[in-house]
Amino acid sequence: MPRKNLRSKKLRWLLALCLTLGSAQAADLVVIVSARAPVMALRTDQVADIFLSEANRFPDGSEAIAVDQSIGTPVRDEFYERIAHRSPALMKAYWTKMIFTGRGQPPREAGGNAAVRKLVADNPGMIGYIERSALDPSVRPVLVVR
Repeated sequence: MPRKNLRSKKLRWLLALCLTLGSAQAADLVVIVSARAPVMALRTDQVADIFLSEANRFPDGSEAIAVDQSIGTPVRDEFYERIAHRSPALMKAYWTKMIFTGRGQPPREAGGNAAVRKLVADNPGMIGYIERSALDPSVRPVLVVR
């Protein structure tokens, strides 16, 4: 019996360590719009709809153009896991189907936080996501990705 308790304690310790390391490595992501855009806040489902080509307008009716991080980057993978609850493989399948059926195209890609931030800052109709540490006054965070 003591051996079972020891094994249980080790498993709990290992699980706690994994959870701690996992959360420490995951970057805080924010969904951003230009500081000049009228949008002040968005819900997770609204962001998902825009990035999955289910919607092409912000809630106020203005055009919304999504900008993605580069394919295969940890930031992009984390974003879609949290926003759309889809792995990279599921996202690839999703876009293959959307393109094949003519119902949508994937968002334009920009290489990294700085490129996404600049593109969004210069275009009030665009929406993107970056690591929170890359925020500056040229863009406005409208959702913290959790």
